[in-house]
Amino acid sequence: MTKPTPTPSPRLDTEAILPRLESYWTTLVTWVEGNAVELGIAVAAAVVVFLLLSWLKRIAAKVARESEQRAELKSIIARTLARTSKFFRVMVAVEVVNRYANAPDMLTRTVDVLFTIAVTIQIAVWLREIILGLIERRVSDGQHERDTLASAMVLIRLSVSFALFAIAAIVILDNLGVNVTGLIAGLGVGGIAIGLAAQGIFSDLFAAISIIFDKPFRRGDTVTYDTTTARVEKIGMKSTRLRALTGEEKIIANSKLLEKEITNNTLTVYRRVVFPLSLVYQTPPAVAAGVPDLLKEIVEAHGSEFIRAGFSTFGPSSLDFQLVFDVNSDDVEEMFKARHAIGIAIVERFARDGIEFAYPTQTTFTAAPDGTLVMPYAPAAAAAPKARAKG
Repeated sequence: MTKPTPTPSPRLDTEAILPRLESYWTTLVTWVEGNAVELGIAVAAAVVVFLLLSWLKRIAAKVARESEQRAELKSIIARTLARTSKFFRVMVAVEVVNRYANAPDMLTRTVDVLFTIAVTIQIAVWLREIILGLIERRVSDGQHERDTLASAMVLIRLSVSFALFAIAAIVILDNLGVNVTGLIAGLGVGGIAIGLAAQGIFSDLFAAISIIFDKPFRRGDTVTYDTTTARVEKIGMKSTRLRALTGEEKIIANSKLLEKEITNNTLTVYRRVVFPLSLVYQTPPAVAAGVPDLLKEIVEAHGSEFIRAGFSTFGPSSLDFQLVFDVNSDDVEEMFKARHAIGIAIVERFARDGIEFAYPTQTTFTAAPDGTLVMPYAPAAAAAPKARAKG
């Protein structure tokens, strides 16, 4: 049995390459000799451009190192410029030569491709630094928010970098003449699949970022949601931990927490107090008419803001009044103290002026054998002579 003759591997045809290289060299020499003056000026300009860009990068790096606040716009801009790559600076200088020295078409096309790659990648790097810097700036005034953001920063940096460099790769391939329609479709399908698989995690993560940026509450604030009032202890990437006023720890997912109506008690500008007051029906009308002015005097004497006071309704056993006033403080303890002081002052003033508070009472009328009502108390006219006789 005869063995098949092995096919010889293709060899590099040096005889075809050497003439081509000689043609390129001849074209290059001819271009240099024919455009010596323009080439010299362009090279000098390119050197100046390169040195200027390098000097700007050094200045920016120095400003970034000496900046005490990373969240300042000056620091963000300096860090962005300090990320200017050497490849970008070289290609900008080469592009200057390419534009003003009448370079051959072959060299022009090569420089244009490299310049496009350098500019696209550099813009992606700059945008990444700006976006991450603005994220840090948004939460720069809260230490606890920065702690939460630091935990999520790895994922945020990865997401931002992937998105920007994916777009840069597509732009580069498109400029090189590659059909990127299939690539874009593949990235879209892959992104949808990842999003659906990690929907719960990303939902809570974006909710945490929303809390950090929008700041509906911060660590240490006392908030109320549903029937729970609690103090915020930690805002995590997936959940928020709260300490209820009754002592137990509450843990709720960030996305679920933002779905609820949240009352931030810490951000209250003032505390409103409502006092219901009940007076006996035997209170003279003139005295009852002067009660609102009396209450206003007491409230203002204690440094609170009087809102309104007046007759409310006829109760089963009382004349009902209502007092509304504001304590100009967001501190709950201050509100309690002011409410206590004003309440005691009302009791003292009413006692001094003979104004009686009502309490639930029930009067029973008894009928005599002849059908007449027997009053449960002595009439005022009949009681007066008896009092004088005793005297």
